[in-house]
This record gives sequence, C-alpha cells and structure tokens, in this order.
Amino acid sequence: MKFGQVENPSEVDFTLPKTHPETLRVLEQYKNKNQFEVYVGCAKWNKADLKGFYPRGTKDELTYYATQFNSIELNATFYNAPTKQQVQIWKDKTPEDFKFFPKIPQSISHYSRLLNTDEKVMTYTDSLAFFEEKLGAIFLQLHDNYKPKDMDRLAEFITKFPKAFPLAIEVRNEEWFSNPTIFDNYCKLLETNNCANIIVDTAGRRDMVHMRLTNDTAFIRYVGANHLSDYNRLDQWLERITEWKKAGLQKLYFFIHQNIELESPLLATHFIKNLNQELQVDIRYPNKQNQTLF
Repeated sequence: MKFGQVENPSEVDFTLPKTHPETLRVLEQYKNKNQFEVYVGCAKWNKADLKGFYPRGTKDELTYYATQFNSIELNATFYNAPTKQQVQIWKDKTPEDFKFFPKIPQSISHYSRLLNTDEKVMTYTDSLAFFEEKLGAIFLQLHDNYKPKDMDRLAEFITKFPKAFPLAIEVRNEEWFSNPTIFDNYCKLLETNNCANIIVDTAGRRDMVHMRLTNDTAFIRYVGANHLSDYNRLDQWLERITEWKKAGLQKLYFFIHQNIELESPLLATHFIKNLNQELQVDIRYPNKQNQTLF
C-alpha cells in the first residue's frame, strides 16, 4: 500500500487542523514584504502516469507539461541523482518562469541515512546549480523509520547543507509528531536554519498535517485519495492559504499527487483556477482546448 493510502477514504475526517500558533508568530516577521510567489504542479510528467493528459503526437512530455503548469515536484531525482548535462537539458525545455523542486536522492536520505554524505550532497547540488533561476526549493524526505533519536544527525546535515540552495524537510515517523517537545525542537531547528517544514496532506497520516510553518514558505504535498472529497479538501486549503497570506506568507509551493496519478492534472486545475480568483494571481493551468481531459 502506498504511503498514507487507506481503503475507505470516506471514513477519514479531512478537516484541516487549526493553524499552529507558532506559524502566526513566524509569519508576522514577513507581513510587510508583500512578495507573494506561487508554484503549483504535479509530481511527475511522464505519459505513463498522466494518461490522457498529453495530446496525441506530443513528442516531448516535459516541454508540453511546462506549457500547462509553472512547476514540477521532481521526484525523479530521488531514484538517481542527475548529471549536470541532464539538468541542463531539463532546464532548456522549459519557459523562463518555470521552476523545478527536486527531491534529494535516496542514496543520501535512505541508504546513507544522512551519514557521511558531504561528497554526495556536493555532487548533487553542483548538478542542480545548472537549473540556475529555475531551481525552486530542494527537499529532503526522510525514511518512515528515521526517528527523532537521530535528530542530531539531521541537525548536522542541515547545518552543512549549502546555504545557496533553499531546503525543505519532510519527516514521516510518527514519533516526530506524537511528542510535542520533540516536534517543537525539530521545528526550532528548521526555523533557525531557514528551512521550510513540509506539510503532507494524505488520508492515512493526519498527524502530518501539522500546520506549523518555520519560515516564509508553505511547502505542501497534497495526496488525493481518488475520492470526491479531494476537491473539498483543496477548497479547505485555499481558505487556509488565504489566511496565511494575510498573516505574512511569501511563498507557496503546492504539489498534487494521487494514488492514481491520472487525476492529478484535474485536481491541480481546479485548485489553480480558484487560487487565481481568490488571491488575484495569474498561475497557468491546462487549457480545455489543448488536451482531452478538460
């Protein structure tokens, strides 16, 4: 079973928790900046997952995808660290305003478990530097069994991570969230190092919808359940993001997954249309005339 997936989504209470008080404290310091930027996209661009999204005859999936959305959560880098040449190819296929949000390779996060990874991190970031202005935040997703007992190791990793690259962190083990003191210490670590605290909205792990931001960025990984509730859940997020923007939020990175990825572009389009209207932004989304799904 995929992470966070449940057999009966209709039995899950998807109501978003209240904003954590510390989030409002953190956002207060950015309240007068008014430099709101929004990136919304899917997790993948390959045709095998997004069946029906691409018009017949599409020769290059990334090139087309980048005309429909302004960003991608780049999960491909989790499995294999890209070369500089590969990064350059991806960069050249996308418009000027497009951004990539690559995941740190599993060779660093899962296999090495953040131990003795300095050389791997340097090689990885050296390649990502070729994205130049098209690089969004890099994100680290720790293994489900990576526990708070190894927080010192995480702290060392964060401290050493090249400061020129924005970093977001996702922890998954239940122990990070079940103990308020542990969670508070973890969040303070991220805040001190200006790292975004990733929020994961998935059916089977409601503890990961912690609503605690640690800098001016909301990095949200939304996992639909292929259920009618998916759209109502996105509408709840729009209300929350509107609240956070008024409180001082400067950056929104929102990436939509599905247990069956086919529907991800549909959900993303619904969300972006409402976001544009509510927040008076102009984020592109798939055009009905250009593809079969809409």
